Amino acid sequence: MRISVIRKPIRFSPDFRRVILRYFDLNPDRVISLIEKIIPLTEEEAQGALNSTLRDFAKRHRSITRKFLENYGRVKAIADARNIEHDDLSMTKKLLIGSFFSLEYSIESAAFFNPSVLESPDQTGLEEGCKRIIVSFRATGEGHISSLVFRSGIIDKEKNLNFLPVNRYVEEPEIVKRHVYQKNDFINKLREMNVTEEHILLVMNRLGDQFIYGELLNAVDGILNEKHSYDSERKRSISEIVWLAESHYEIEFSKDTEISERVIFPISYSERKGIEDARFVKFIEDDGRTLYYGTYTAYDGHTVIPKLIETRDFYNFKIRPLHGVGAQNKNLALFPRKIKGRYAMLSRIDGINSYVGLSENINIWDAPILIQTPQSFWEYIQIGNCGSPIETKEGWLIITHGVGPMRQYSLGASLFDLDDPTKQIARLSEPLLAPNEEEREGYVPNVVYSCGSIIHDGFLLLPYAMADTQSAFALVNVEELLAKLREKK
Repeated sequence: MRISVIRKPIRFSPDFRRVILRYFDLNPDRVISLIEKIIPLTEEEAQGALNSTLRDFAKRHRSITRKFLENYGRVKAIADARNIEHDDLSMTKKLLIGSFFSLEYSIESAAFFNPSVLESPDQTGLEEGCKRIIVSFRATGEGHISSLVFRSGIIDKEKNLNFLPVNRYVEEPEIVKRHVYQKNDFINKLREMNVTEEHILLVMNRLGDQFIYGELLNAVDGILNEKHSYDSERKRSISEIVWLAESHYEIEFSKDTEISERVIFPISYSERKGIEDARFVKFIEDDGRTLYYGTYTAYDGHTVIPKLIETRDFYNFKIRPLHGVGAQNKNLALFPRKIKGRYAMLSRIDGINSYVGLSENINIWDAPILIQTPQSFWEYIQIGNCGSPIETKEGWLIITHGVGPMRQYSLGASLFDLDDPTKQIARLSEPLLAPNEEEREGYVPNVVYSCGSIIHDGFLLLPYAMADTQSAFALVNVEELLAKLREKK
């Protein structure tokens, strides 16, 4: 008999009204042409044009003039390089120029999917039996560029889900801080990326044991300015070194933003084509302190790089890449606590099978151990996890996904030993959740997928995406699920 799955009626769908203000990148000749059109305007003409723009767009963004000024600053260097006199421009003309190099980007116009749910850091002011939750989503807009967004809600004692209304404002972080790099770790990651050793040392030998982003750029500039001829291979290696450095950063959101207003849009060059499939987990440290980790994939259009995002409050985030042969490809998911003094993480390094890694360093993952291969017809193409393992009295409960005929994705479940997560206890032979007629239609048909679940009051709260277009929730009785798994021992 199949396990009972209660599909909740709530749906999260793309909303093309959710827009952020981005820099409009034009080639230098067009930049100069635009600036030269604005400089001769009278103050009255410039003010009229700016007023018209503000009337149309100011109500759609917070601090829109600050963004205009930032984007003016981005083209200022181009004007300086062409010897365009603009230092004496009025603030009105600077803002007007900035408005021409700004555009709105609808972050979730194409899809709103691959959710991950976890307990909120704030559990105050709730009735007994209720829990405040945060759900992360992959939002996708024009050009299939993905970003990370959030929603907040409450699951009550009757298992009803109530989410806060979503404000139309969407905010990017106010502060971006670059990282302090450890040379040895940095070199090891470059080797994993198969950057030529000679080229690695060419740059790294100019830096100390620790360095910052600006020091790296100075070293690169020094090499490129030397009177030597560098072939395309050397230039590509140097680009990859800079690319890796740009993938470390910290961000901070304003305290006056609601969580649904915060969007983590690609910031570094390594992410320019998307931030994909964050798997968040509430992590309990050995001393009892709580923090939240998420693993996700950065994509630059050619290469994927697994990354780790860390936060304690969902205002401040630290992002860095993961290293090691056990941190390759997609589908990484961190366990919610250490096991015998070591971090543990699920992976799918070969794109087909599931692995687990154990490490004393959360950033470095070597020697992954194979734990599952495709077994049933509905997962013959590939298997993987659907988020971090969940601790139960009988073992680590792992929600899995499998890909079968017609590239249909279905969700399954497995149980692994609490003390030895390489040891499988049981595994469902049939899907826990497969797409029904309503769920199969969309951008990518016949796909259900999740990036993380939790247990609340004896029920698995399982968020899942439908056809890579929208998202929903299901509930599964944990005892019923564990009983079914016990039958599979």
